[in-house]
Amino acid sequence: MIPFTFNDIETGARLFEALARQAASLRGMPITYGDLLTLARSLHPKDEVLGRAVPVGIKPKLQFVEAFCAAHGFPNLACLAVNRETLRPGPAYQGDWEADKRAVAGFDWSAADALLPAYVEAMRARVPARCKPRKERPADVAWYAYFCSHRAACEKLTPEDKQEIINQMMAGLDPETALARVLAAKSEFGSVS
Repeated sequence: MIPFTFNDIETGARLFEALARQAASLRGMPITYGDLLTLARSLHPKDEVLGRAVPVGIKPKLQFVEAFCAAHGFPNLACLAVNRETLRPGPAYQGDWEADKRAVAGFDWSAADALLPAYVEAMRARVPARCKPRKERPADVAWYAYFCSHRAACEKLTPEDKQEIINQMMAGLDPETALARVLAAKSEFGSVS
């Protein structure tokens, strides 16, 4: 697995907050990836990184949520995030989904919020030095150069896929790694609205 990027960590922390709200207010009812991003944006309307997030890139952000929950002995809150088409988590989901939803619904998430900032800082310290964040324009220019020399590999990308590739490049990944992450997500999840 590619280590978390700053993008994965920051967006993952916002998704944790949104999922905790979902678990508490709707007693563990699942939420689609797109609706989860919308909920998180409503909680943090000025967050630029979250504003650029797209469903195809949600897997590493949910893995951050899973890692936070596992590190603190909490139920797997990421179990609530589901694909719009299947209304289930992605095929890589480990565990008993029904039991996990019940555990999430019955858990008091209020104390978890206090632990999140320290975990975010600890995970940020683990981001490899090569994952140096960059601005959107340089990432876009670098992606275009890569795209021009690798058109065949990029022919089935959607505008949303391109946005996630740019997001990953802004988080410090090279174009080839960012493309591989998006293609893997599409292969695993299919349409992830």
